[in-house]
Amino acid sequence: MWSKTYSKTVKGLSAEQVWKVWTDLNQWHTWQSDIEYAKLEGEFKVGNTFLLKPKGGPQVKIEIIQVAENKQFVDLTRFPGARMYGSHEFVIHGDELEIKTTMSIEGWLSLLWRKLVAEDVANGMSEQTANLIEKAKNV
Repeated sequence: MWSKTYSKTVKGLSAEQVWKVWTDLNQWHTWQSDIEYAKLEGEFKVGNTFLLKPKGGPQVKIEIIQVAENKQFVDLTRFPGARMYGSHEFVIHGDELEIKTTMSIEGWLSLLWRKLVAEDVANGMSEQTANLIEKAKNV
């Protein structure tokens, strides 16, 4: 399994503020410059799926597989021969909030999908986290 983690620690921001932005998938395009849209029909809960259309790429269906409100969610994208997981979590350190994202991919074709998709997603995590923080400050 291949995995890459990015984290950033900030002061003056609550887990609830960031959670509100993270779980409003239909507005992700307003702070993620690399996607055209994300569409969730229904609630943000385990078992539900959403569609995500990266700029310049095909639409993908992503399943929400784990939710711990104001703490973490994990999503799963299935590719032929591989599964890509996105883990999005908060760690509280006193008056600071650590925002951590981990992308991982496994399966017999994981090397192919790592090169085609996962590395690009992982390489954008720092910018995405910075944009998330700015958006959450206004919640």
